[in-house]
Amino acid sequence: MCLSLGLVGLSFCGADVGGFFKNPDPELLVRWYQMGAYQPFFRAHAHLDTGRREPWLLPSQYHDIIRDALGQRYSLLPFWYTLFYHAHLEGIPVMRPLWVHYPQDVTTFSIDDQFLLGDALLVHPVSDAGAHGVQVYLPGQGEVWYDIQSYQKHHGPQTLYLPVTLSSIPVFQRGGTIVPRWMRVRRSSDCMKDDPITLFVALSPQGTAQGQLFLDDGHTFNYQTRHEFLLRQFSFSGNTLVSSSADPKGHFETPVWIERVVIMGAGKPAAVVLQTKGSPESRLSFQHDPETSVLILRKPGVNVASDWSIHLR
Repeated sequence: MCLSLGLVGLSFCGADVGGFFKNPDPELLVRWYQMGAYQPFFRAHAHLDTGRREPWLLPSQYHDIIRDALGQRYSLLPFWYTLFYHAHLEGIPVMRPLWVHYPQDVTTFSIDDQFLLGDALLVHPVSDAGAHGVQVYLPGQGEVWYDIQSYQKHHGPQTLYLPVTLSSIPVFQRGGTIVPRWMRVRRSSDCMKDDPITLFVALSPQGTAQGQLFLDDGHTFNYQTRHEFLLRQFSFSGNTLVSSSADPKGHFETPVWIERVVIMGAGKPAAVVLQTKGSPESRLSFQHDPETSVLILRKPGVNVASDWSIHLR
């Protein structure tokens, strides 16, 4: 239903976690939270006569699992907000069937048990009780997909059998995309609004990636009436990550800064250099894992509204 509604312009859609009627067992309620965290509209809601769905009412062994699912939701709020901005502006769905981006791949036409968030994340919910594994289809000739938990890289198109536990569901980031996240745990999203951003850069086979971040005050229509917003473009190519304005009309003062950059599919550089306008080059500390090919750049410290570039040398 949500995929269909998104296609006709109603992107703010989600199923009631746990279902509106009847009472799911704890395992399937956990699975519902894990799926709901990746749907545009996310809430636990039910009929008056059903059992309550609040996470703390479940047996204690499920609390941390649901907390992790909620944490994924909160960390992706900058990404969600950017997707909704484009849905508002262009009508493109937030939650998309696979064939929206892969119309030449006939295999995607009948797939209704996984979906895309924007063009960056592929989600495969686990909906069967007692499941020990799922079949996941990764589309796209020449595409690469990175498991967001292990950073393991897979090539498309192919169908994978993935073992699963109750602790998570399969989610992949497409190579060629950049996803902004909040990574600090807070008690509410209001406490996170000025938190620093971590950029997750998933490199394509050509060593490129791009993504955007939209920010405004989150409350008023000033983004529309006064152009008080930021739309930042992040682009990676030629071993250089560049931040620039994607809409020069926007202007918005914010303390938000870039805390970390995680690059998937990267080799180990000899040095990493930050360049900003009017300032000398500065070296960044980094950590590289050769087993996963993940490079982590720590504390660039640049304001998210500024133009800057990071060079891997």
